[in-house]
Amino acid sequence: MAGGLAALLDDIATLARAAAASVDDVSLAAGRASAKAAGVVVDDTAVTPRYVTGIDPKRELPIIKKIAIGSLRNKLLFILPAIMLASQFLPWIIMPVLMVGGAYLAFEGAEKLYEALTGKHEEDSNEGKSEDEIASGAIRTDFILSSEIMVISLKEVADEPFLSRLAILIVVAIFITVVVYGVVGLIVKMDDVGLAMAKKESSGARKFGNALVKAMPKVLSVLSVVGIAAMIWVGGHILLIALDDIGWHWPYGQVHHFEQWVKDSTGALGGVLGWFANTLASALVGLVVGGIITAIVLKFFHKDHGSGHGDDVHTVDLAKDGTDAGEANPGH
Repeated sequence: MAGGLAALLDDIATLARAAAASVDDVSLAAGRASAKAAGVVVDDTAVTPRYVTGIDPKRELPIIKKIAIGSLRNKLLFILPAIMLASQFLPWIIMPVLMVGGAYLAFEGAEKLYEALTGKHEEDSNEGKSEDEIASGAIRTDFILSSEIMVISLKEVADEPFLSRLAILIVVAIFITVVVYGVVGLIVKMDDVGLAMAKKESSGARKFGNALVKAMPKVLSVLSVVGIAAMIWVGGHILLIALDDIGWHWPYGQVHHFEQWVKDSTGALGGVLGWFANTLASALVGLVVGGIITAIVLKFFHKDHGSGHGDDVHTVDLAKDGTDAGEANPGH
């Protein structure tokens, strides 16, 4: 009896060690997959704060919480089942989906860059919108970014068994959502922290608080620039890797040779500068592809792009007809 109990306990210990090893494997794989999606994560973090711009500070965190829950729902209930089924039964479709996503990211980045350089964009405003409307708009945008994050992560663990793949992607979905919206929450509340510190008796605390309040608009501006750069770079890198995987090796081969040349030419800093060389080349590819798509979209789909308001076009039409704009819109 004692021998049987000892054997049972030994089996339980073996199973526990195996389970612990499996957890470690899942954690490591999830970390690796999350790292590969880092560029899209940066973009997601950069995009979200604008959804609470102009909102009552007391409602910022509740709205971010709604968006975070919607983001997690996007990943776990809609995107994850779709990509798991695709990876199991239609694995060939993952690469085209990645390429479409890469092209879309490059387009988004190039379009935002065009708008920043020309000033031809519409200002986002939450004025007159309910919290549910604001959250719904953010969650719709998140769906695209979350899809890219999950597909990129899937690509990194595509060779894992089905259940391991599922567990890894669940961890990735939860981890990235917590990180993104935790950071977003910190960003949007930092000015409140600064204001609170500015009211302290300590002169050091007041100075730090005032400096924090003044710095936050600049931080948000820098974050916006980083988000645009991340979209262009990640989009280009995805396209290069996808082309290499489907058999057209020349484009990524040239980037790899350039990266290796920089590494070999720069001594101790070769690793870092080689990475920057690869990133720069990927960004150039993303900028070219995104610029072409942006030009096509502006040419054929946004003929009035940059007017700022649709009623400007209406006013021009009225002027052509000889009708006074003020009479047509007496309320203005």
